[in-house]
Amino acid sequence: MVKRKLEQKLKQLFRQFPIVSVTGPRQSGKTTLVKNTFDDLPYISLENPDDRQFAQDDPNSFLSNYPQGAIFDEIQRTPELFSYLQGVVDENRTAKYVLSGSQNFLLSAQISQSLAGRVGVLKLLPFSMTELSEAQLLSGSFEAVAFKGFYPRIFDQKINPEDFYPSYVQTYVERDVRQLTQVGNLNAFSVFLKLCAGRAGQLFNMSEISNDAGIAVNTVKSWISILESSYIAFRLYPYYRNFNKRLVKTPKLYFYDTGLLSYLLGIKKAAQIKTHYAKGSIFENLVIAEFIKQYYHAGDEPAIYFWKDHRGREIDVVMEKGERLTPIEIKSGATKSLEYFKNLKYWNEISGNNPSNAYVVYGGSKNYQTESGHLLGWKSIIDFKF
Repeated sequence: MVKRKLEQKLKQLFRQFPIVSVTGPRQSGKTTLVKNTFDDLPYISLENPDDRQFAQDDPNSFLSNYPQGAIFDEIQRTPELFSYLQGVVDENRTAKYVLSGSQNFLLSAQISQSLAGRVGVLKLLPFSMTELSEAQLLSGSFEAVAFKGFYPRIFDQKINPEDFYPSYVQTYVERDVRQLTQVGNLNAFSVFLKLCAGRAGQLFNMSEISNDAGIAVNTVKSWISILESSYIAFRLYPYYRNFNKRLVKTPKLYFYDTGLLSYLLGIKKAAQIKTHYAKGSIFENLVIAEFIKQYYHAGDEPAIYFWKDHRGREIDVVMEKGERLTPIEIKSGATKSLEYFKNLKYWNEISGNNPSNAYVVYGGSKNYQTESGHLLGWKSIIDFKF
């Protein structure tokens, strides 16, 4: 069994708050995590029609069966419970509840209205490279890692990625998308999803994708929100403070899981990535998604951006910690090259950054120290200190 990094933070917040919520994409391991962590609490899945109907029809009576606490899975299916939970935990300071769900914006909206100040909020994404490495399940090449992806069932049930992802996408589109909004044309949404995959690692131009998908710009805005709130994709926003330069302010688009991204790009085997036109984007997505997981699985919000000026000079990742900014370039090539540091040299010059705080993550395996910064093999990001 793969030990989840989030477990430590989950236990901490459970001691500090009467309610803890765990959100994340479908099949990211939320149910397994909360059931194994709190095996003394009753577990109720609100996907079960009988339990859901009981909770909807008579929330007070439903909650009275669990006066000391419980795990409520897929809680967003019964928003009626939130305001009643507030009353329960206010009256009984010893009651402890764990909520989990795969639809973030529904859960967050209800939390902000009814449970503000009473709930610790955490996000669980699919396995990280760190978690797989500690379980000795991390493949030898980045192409194999990116193609296989990180969803737990692929590892637990030994499911081939080419069998898992078509089913996952079908379930996601037919169930989650219908629950999140009234999408009239699911085929159009599926096309939109693949168009987004083709733009991974690129600036997300809504007008452009609107034209290519044959849908209105407002529909693009609505549908990208669906991808984000269901943890399929995320936008990385530009860093634009402190430097007196004309800067690009459009976000970039990435996917939380590169296995899903590879499937949407039509990749059938890991070896295809080596010569695929999107190899660089897939590798960049792999590295950035790993950084995002490391933040979320420590219970933190990611302080990650990119930087790009109007002349096209770009830094793939800028990490912000207090006053310190750490620039990171990402290159899929497996051969050492000082050319990788070109944009980092410019960044160091205009920002006053010390090269000892500059990094290139590349597709090779060895680490080097150069006068312009550190060159890190892709597996070394497992040990990267924020």
